[in-house]
Amino acid sequence: MPLDSSYQETVDYLYGLQKHGIKLGLENSIRLMELMGNPQEKFRTVHIAGTNGKGSTSACIAGMLESAGYRVGLYTSPHLVSFTERIRVNGAPIPESIVVALAQRVRREYRGPAAGGSPGSPTFFEVTTAIAFRYFADQGVDIAVIEVGMGGRLDSTNVITPLVSVITNIDLEHTEFLGTTLEQIAAEKAGIVKAGVPLVTGATQAEVIRVIEREAEGKRAPVYRLSRDFQPEHIAPGIEQVFDYRGLQAAYQGLRLSLLGRYQVDNACCALAAVECLRGSGIVVDEPALRQGLAQARWEGRLERVAQRPDIYLDGAHNPASARKLAEAVRGLKKSYSRLVLVIGILGDKDYHGILSELISLADRVVVTKPQYSRALNVDVLAAEVRKLHASVESTETVR
Repeated sequence: MPLDSSYQETVDYLYGLQKHGIKLGLENSIRLMELMGNPQEKFRTVHIAGTNGKGSTSACIAGMLESAGYRVGLYTSPHLVSFTERIRVNGAPIPESIVVALAQRVRREYRGPAAGGSPGSPTFFEVTTAIAFRYFADQGVDIAVIEVGMGGRLDSTNVITPLVSVITNIDLEHTEFLGTTLEQIAAEKAGIVKAGVPLVTGATQAEVIRVIEREAEGKRAPVYRLSRDFQPEHIAPGIEQVFDYRGLQAAYQGLRLSLLGRYQVDNACCALAAVECLRGSGIVVDEPALRQGLAQARWEGRLERVAQRPDIYLDGAHNPASARKLAEAVRGLKKSYSRLVLVIGILGDKDYHGILSELISLADRVVVTKPQYSRALNVDVLAAEVRKLHASVESTETVR
């Protein structure tokens, strides 16, 4: 591709890397970071793993840091509309021209270690991570909030040594890659723990806690747990949730959060505890900035109300655990509607049986469709499954 490649051609190249699948390992990532000048060494970081809630927690942390006046990078996945959403500085997506330039650098110079100098095959996420870290370094961010792509131990982002690590929660997911038990998955997530670096976690299961604390003890990393070391109190649900926070050193009353769902309060508390830990590294967020950052935090596509009269909510729950949390949140909204229509499409590699079992009983009517994506589950297959659970079902090939 010539150096003046268009943004669309560059994005096509990046998406084309998905043919290399998912590779759990750091060899390619280390090589890519070297090619990019080891940008991960040029800014401070917060590292966030977990089954659900990573994005919301990341958005809350970034919001509080930005409100305190820091220049903040935010790296998340997936994107909803544009690739550039994945890489942001103080809320602004990376410019398309810089995506082109940095991707071109990889294409021109990368040679895979396994091929003895011949062109290698980095994955989509490996290259995207390299682009993000180089951009953050070039932008001179004070700190970057980095969301793990999958797992933790062998994830492409695990080339950083953060100021604080966060594991939001653990549930069964990506079992073909991470293991088939909670303990195995927890061990992969706990791979982000670094020597002496504090770890904040919202995990609650006893077997998961044992794995996390064993890993942290071996690295002399202090562990701060939701419900033991920090917790929400006096939660008042609503379109804007209000709660008190009892934390590691601080306590705050009447915090406001626009993210819907009781589980988002737990995510916000993990974010608050992580920000408390940053104080030990000289990154201080005062109370007004903390309150403002939480109140203004947004995370699109997570129980997001996009229209009223009738209310229309969008959510991307993609495993049984997140579908269960979504169902709890929708039950909490029951007083605001008289009838619920569920429009649902699921990818074929997800546990759609488990997702459906959590959600279908909430609906008065179900419309089955599919996302415009190669991995989407066939509409007829999904409709047949839904009809086992519900009497009012119709199907359509497109969301529109």
